[in-house]
Amino acid sequence: MNSTVEALAFLLGFLAWLMVGIAIPNRYWKVSSVDGNVITTSTIYENLWMSCATDSTGVHNCRDFPSLLALNGYIQASRALMITAIVFGTFGLVATLVGMKCSRIGGENYVLKGRIAAIGGVFFLLQGICTMIAISWYAANITQQFFDQFYPGTKYEIGEGLYIGWSSGTLAICGGACLLCACKVNDPNEKIQYPYQPSSRGHVLSAGAVTQSAPSNYGRNAYV
Repeated sequence: MNSTVEALAFLLGFLAWLMVGIAIPNRYWKVSSVDGNVITTSTIYENLWMSCATDSTGVHNCRDFPSLLALNGYIQASRALMITAIVFGTFGLVATLVGMKCSRIGGENYVLKGRIAAIGGVFFLLQGICTMIAISWYAANITQQFFDQFYPGTKYEIGEGLYIGWSSGTLAICGGACLLCACKVNDPNEKIQYPYQPSSRGHVLSAGAVTQSAPSNYGRNAYV
C-alpha cells in the first residue's frame, strides 16, 4: 500500500462528500429569468426541495413542494440518489480511515487494512456514480425542456448546484480509483520473500565439526 496515494484518495473522498452535502440544499439547481421592466424583472430558481422567486428589489419568496407523489419522477429519483451518495460517502470515509496504512486503527495487519481500504474505495466509486446519475439526469431534463419549442412552461437553465454536484462526483470517482490502485491485495500464490536469518544451531554444529576434525595428540594404543 502506498501511504501517499491513500492520503490523497482520502482527501479527494472527503472533499467529494463535503461538496455533495453542499449541493443537496443548494437552491440554484435550475434558474430562469423573467424579463420585464425594472420593477417586474424577477428570477425563478428551484432545487430538489423547493421553488423560489426573487424580484429586482431583492425580496425572496420560497415554497416547498407540496407533495412528494406529485413531483416528476426524475426529481424523486434524484433525491434518492443524492441521499444514497451521502450514505456511501460516509461509509467510504470510515472504511478508508480504518484501512489506511498510516492509521493506527485496526492494528498492524496490513493485509486486512488493505482490504478494508479497498472497500472504502468501492464506496467512493458508488458515491460518485450515484451523484453523476442524479445530476446528469436532472440536467438532461432542463436542456430537453429548454430546447423544446413546444414546451409551454417556464424554461430554465443549469444552475450552480449542478456544477457543484458534477465536481463532487468527479472527485469521488478519482478518489475511489486512486484508493483501489494503492491498496493492492497480494495474490495467495505469490511468493513472499522473508529476510535471511542465520540459525544459531547451524553454528553449533559447525563448531562441533571443527572440534571433531582437530588432530588428537594421543595414539590409538593410549586407550588400551
